[in-house]
Amino acid sequence: MKRILLLCLALGVFAGCGKGTTSPSGEAPANPKYLVIFSQCNNAEPYRAAQNGLLKELLAKDPEVKLAVYDGQADAAKQISQIENAIRQKPDLLIVAPLQRDALTKVMGEAMAADIPTICLERDIIEPNYTTYIRCDNRKIGQMAGQYIVDYLTKKNGSPKGSLVELQGMKAVEGAMNRHAGAHDVLGKYPEIKVIHDATGNWMQDQGMDRMVEALNAHPVGIDVVYGHNDPMAYGAYLAAKEKGREKEMVFVGVDGLAHEGAKYVSEGVLGATFEYPLCVNKAVEIGMKILKDSTFTPEKTYLMESRIILPLSK
Repeated sequence: MKRILLLCLALGVFAGCGKGTTSPSGEAPANPKYLVIFSQCNNAEPYRAAQNGLLKELLAKDPEVKLAVYDGQADAAKQISQIENAIRQKPDLLIVAPLQRDALTKVMGEAMAADIPTICLERDIIEPNYTTYIRCDNRKIGQMAGQYIVDYLTKKNGSPKGSLVELQGMKAVEGAMNRHAGAHDVLGKYPEIKVIHDATGNWMQDQGMDRMVEALNAHPVGIDVVYGHNDPMAYGAYLAAKEKGREKEMVFVGVDGLAHEGAKYVSEGVLGATFEYPLCVNKAVEIGMKILKDSTFTPEKTYLMESRIILPLSK
């Protein structure tokens, strides 16, 4: 009899290890009704880690939802394979932060063809193979960064002239292309502002640092501004300049504006400015839950989030 009781208890424990988590009250919720899969392009980037954390936090409040997060590890082939696996699971909602706009287009079309509601999150693809696209305007952010650089150089040098190092994100990625193009929409009007070093840092701090070492070695004097397409690369550039004792001769500009990263660097005087790129996750959850729970809801094809410049308080 004792053995039977122990076996029943063990089966009860294992039965509780399936779908769902314990609710705040301590009671186990009913089995989740909805499966949400998030295909993340690269968990290693701080911005991506922040997205994952917020999405988990928001969806954990709903016991009807089970969330699975896949890490594409900055590998388009891996992300495609993971989305193909997601399609086979027939989730109720698929959220994708694409690594590359061309590579992910076909497989996201396959998700749509399988009648899986699909949210494209803050990076576009070549064709609109999604239910809705939640983004911020990277070209506008680039234009804001370009104007900040013009204003800074005008104040520093008496007119809009000076030298610029640009650290771009990953090639063929919408964010990098438009943060570059937007900045040059503005900078192109001022021929005395010269880009003296242009390199790709793939969004990573260590690569931003390495590319900045190369820029510093190539230009022993005369760097006025470093424009990083995200805060980790801008911070890596700062660290490289600091190692050579040159950080005070230039200003560092980034993008993303996370509270614990870019905004913090600005408050510490490391970055001259950063430009917020919202995580977009709050909107994805809001729209995603309406898609799942309201049969009368038709989402807009695109939702545009707002950016802002983050400056030191003294400014």
